[in-house]
Amino acid sequence: MAGIVVIFDFDKTIIDIDSDNWVIDGLGGTALFERLLTTMPWNSAMDAVMKEFHSQGKTIEDIVAILKQVPIHPRVVPAIKAAHSLGCELRIVSDANLFYIETILNHLGISQYFSEINTNPGFVDEEGKLRILPYVDFLKAPHGCSNVCPPNMCKGMIIERIQSSLEKNEKIIYLGDGAGDYCPMLKLGPENFVMPRKNFPVWSLISENRDLVKAKIHEWTDGQELEQILLGLIASISEEEKRSISSAQLFSSDCGFQTIAAMHGHEALPRALPVRH
Repeated sequence: MAGIVVIFDFDKTIIDIDSDNWVIDGLGGTALFERLLTTMPWNSAMDAVMKEFHSQGKTIEDIVAILKQVPIHPRVVPAIKAAHSLGCELRIVSDANLFYIETILNHLGISQYFSEINTNPGFVDEEGKLRILPYVDFLKAPHGCSNVCPPNMCKGMIIERIQSSLEKNEKIIYLGDGAGDYCPMLKLGPENFVMPRKNFPVWSLISENRDLVKAKIHEWTDGQELEQILLGLIASISEEEKRSISSAQLFSSDCGFQTIAAMHGHEALPRALPVRH
């Protein structure tokens, strides 16, 4: 229904794995990546591995072929299509990268259902090499968030920007699994909803003190529960809005009657009949 914005994380939320590790493992770069992580941030290590793959003769087509094999629960795509058909606006906020996300969404046939993707830049350069850059250049301009956000991205700041662009009565449903999804969940007020994946890092953080999250919490474990809970929330919000509209119309009708009565004084009410003695 109109008035609901559903925001998905990508890795381990829409798809069931971490897309960075999936590609690196699939193309035989695991050992190199682990060595690089001892000396540089995640995004920089990813970019360096892609340069090494290119020097080894691995192509963009090889990367795409690996991405098309990512595991995804069979109920996730139907859930996305159903939410969109009900009038929800769908967005992605992810610490993956644009090339991976767009490739997978296109492969699944669901890219058209999302109005916005917020993620790390990922693009093919003029040499045919995949480049992966941080969303925030933290060496030049750190995002400054003190929560458990990675240095390259504060999802909470992205959520604040999205909130500022919405109409007053629009509600957000946020789905995620990782520690980076904790900060945006803290930014949402009690009129909104969060769907943390149970037994994943964000769930552990929430469980330490559930009172810190003001939004209504609805945990899920797999794609089947994701679908059931998400569509149930959408139906519940829709029903609540219908009741609010009905109450407003009834209130308006009562006010109209009272206005007419006030205009005509006591003549607006039936005249009392004389009592016979």
